[in-house]
Amino acid sequence: MRLDQVQDRSTIYAGALRLGLVGRGIGPSRTPAMHEAEAATQGLSCSYELLDMDTVTGEASLRETLQRCEAEGFVGLNVTFPYKREIIFHLDQLSQAAQRVEAVNTIVFRDGRRLGHNTDFWGFSESMRRGLTDAPLDSVFLIGAGGAGGAVAHALIALGVRRLTMFDKREGAAEDLARTIGPQAEAVTDIAAAVEEADGIVNATPVGMAKLPHLPIDPALIETRHWVADIVYFPLETPLLKAARARGCRTLSGEGMAVFQAVRAFELFTGQPANADRMLNTFRRLGRM
Repeated sequence: MRLDQVQDRSTIYAGALRLGLVGRGIGPSRTPAMHEAEAATQGLSCSYELLDMDTVTGEASLRETLQRCEAEGFVGLNVTFPYKREIIFHLDQLSQAAQRVEAVNTIVFRDGRRLGHNTDFWGFSESMRRGLTDAPLDSVFLIGAGGAGGAVAHALIALGVRRLTMFDKREGAAEDLARTIGPQAEAVTDIAAAVEEADGIVNATPVGMAKLPHLPIDPALIETRHWVADIVYFPLETPLLKAARARGCRTLSGEGMAVFQAVRAFELFTGQPANADRMLNTFRRLGRM
């Protein structure tokens, strides 16, 4: 069985299914509720904890946090900003998707081993397929070449993007990602020129989150002909998407990626298929609370 394949593990949980999310500034995350609600519907007892490295006592390291979770019987963890690449150095094996993207957002603890997966790749792909049907893909401009950006970049190529230009403020980050993708991808420094050429614009940075309420590019560059996607989901209408909608652009929020990555992660954790519509309803219900 490939690591990417879901193993039926439905008979091994005599007690609660204990899960967690590791990241920084993750208080508003809707991931715990999605997993707990889906587990309850399937007759599983699930406890999902936020492991916010901004607030943990004693300045615990990432390595120490993993060790504690493993020792305390966690079944698995989700991983978010800024650890999707750093976490790889603490794992035993990577799925094909995680190897390809060089980032991990889901860890399964199994038989004394730490298995790393990437469900962001499928999550963004599924969100695009459902939310931006028939969007032109000749040229796309991607902002951000970190762990999430890598998953989005590979997903865009898999979806049929012919030319992918990328920008990242960190020196060498976009260049490194472009090399892993191949000749279809290019790191750029001239944002205006890249946007002018592009059919679509994707933000794969944290810029636009509630605690970073800015735009990743000058909104004056956005034209009605562009489609614009953002992976940020808190808030759902980021400053970037608000500016794009004001210009009449087709837009895609971070909702789909957040839900579909969780759908695939649930299957990896439990061995049971998740109901995407139920998890989406939970996500949306939380937005009304």
